[in-house]
Amino acid sequence: METTTYWTGTDTPIGRLLLTADPDGALTSLSMPGQKGGRTVQDGWRHDPGPFRAAEEQLAAYFAGELKDFRLPLRTHGTEFRERVWAALDSVPYGATTSYGEIAARIGAFRAAVRAVGGAIGANPLLIVRPCHRVIGADGSMTGYAGGLERKVWLLTLEGVLPAQDLPS
Repeated sequence: METTTYWTGTDTPIGRLLLTADPDGALTSLSMPGQKGGRTVQDGWRHDPGPFRAAEEQLAAYFAGELKDFRLPLRTHGTEFRERVWAALDSVPYGATTSYGEIAARIGAFRAAVRAVGGAIGANPLLIVRPCHRVIGADGSMTGYAGGLERKVWLLTLEGVLPAQDLPS
């Protein structure tokens, strides 16, 4: 059974974001321009900003530095492993970072699963809202981000993890 996908775009300091939702209004994806594996509008999708009012308000507050926790209905579909990784991402607080190895440990995966954890994080369909930008290398390095490393640095600077001079304009 095929369900309707709703979509809208919203302008942010890091570019125009594409948001999608299911018929119940749950956010199903948030993509950035040029994002590796990002979504693009498909035939049959319905453009309707209505289901996205709360998401747009919360994103604006986040980018203004006024919101630390998103409170939105989310609905993603992934393997059981990916869902566990994504749930672990949801628990990384604003202004904090974690490593791929720490995420693996949180979900009870073996150290050898770090690469698989990285793949699951890279497949996160809800950038920003599900904070994969808060995952960095074990040595503190800025590692891959589907939205681009410059956006990862921007988001971590906004959250106070990195010094303000690192904020690209």
